[in-house]
Amino acid sequence: MNAIDTERDTTCDTEREVVPETRLPGDDIARTARIGFAAFLAVYGLACMTSPETGRLLDNVDLAIHETGHLVFAPFGEFMGFLGGTLFQLILPGAFVAYFHRRRERYATGVVLWWVAQNCWNISVYAADARSRRLPLVGGGEHDWTYLLLRLGLLEHDWLVAKLFHFAGIVIFGAAMYVAFRHAGGMAAQRAR
Repeated sequence: MNAIDTERDTTCDTEREVVPETRLPGDDIARTARIGFAAFLAVYGLACMTSPETGRLLDNVDLAIHETGHLVFAPFGEFMGFLGGTLFQLILPGAFVAYFHRRRERYATGVVLWWVAQNCWNISVYAADARSRRLPLVGGGEHDWTYLLLRLGLLEHDWLVAKLFHFAGIVIFGAAMYVAFRHAGGMAAQRAR
């Protein structure tokens, strides 16, 4: 039997090639690992979503990115310097989302999209703290969200800003899990499409 057979298409009365699915060694292991990691992210994400104020694995990474954002955006003025920490927390993982999406690596896109959701929940905690200012600050400086919301005249609505970030995280988390699980089959699934 040949690797490529032909069959008759009775609707068009033409012949077309039937290519058997190509399975490479390790496809099943990779698929299982991807599904397992997506399941881990789903469970871990639910924990992050339901209690975002609890310290988590990526918080120190996110903090370093946040602080770097202040430096990156400082040349654009005081307001942008304060906002830059939050922006960079979203821009950096967002750049990875764009990179993997452009390369059509959908599973990786879903994984890093999960990171964007986790950052939204992290930001929601910081925004909610704008009036109470109970969170410890790096270097003991001024609270970003107190400054930002005061400048915008929205300090009394810190809870609403926090809820909006939290809700955005939920929506992004749902999309991330959909993409990750949908494309967990990896390269074998992409070759079959």
